Amino acid sequence: MSRLLLVEDNEMNRDMLSRRLKKRGFEVQMAFDGKQGVDMARSEQPDLILLDMSLPVMDGWEAARHLKDDTSTKAIPIIALTAHAMAGDMEKALEAGCDDYDTKPVDLARLLEKIGKLLEG
Repeated sequence: MSRLLLVEDNEMNRDMLSRRLKKRGFEVQMAFDGKQGVDMARSEQPDLILLDMSLPVMDGWEAARHLKDDTSTKAIPIIALTAHAMAGDMEKALEAGCDDYDTKPVDLARLLEKIGKLLEG
């Protein structure tokens, strides 16, 4: 069973997405802000991180950079999740160290395909 870390500050998004992922056999751990997400990634070593970009304390862009600069977490794939899909956001996410990018509201079939590719990786 693959272990995912969902870093999302919006309770409704977090609950909906975590339930849908658990139903598909993933173990889902949750963090509520960027700093907590970085700390949990270091301690829990998930197989993949779903990282909201608009987070309190430390935003997703900074969290991704911290994760990729740390030898203990740099190999963990990160999928950036953002509701603010602007031109250049995907490039910005990839530059920050994310391995892929997806928009909200989440299209679960598309997200599962991206998760699958990165976990097979």
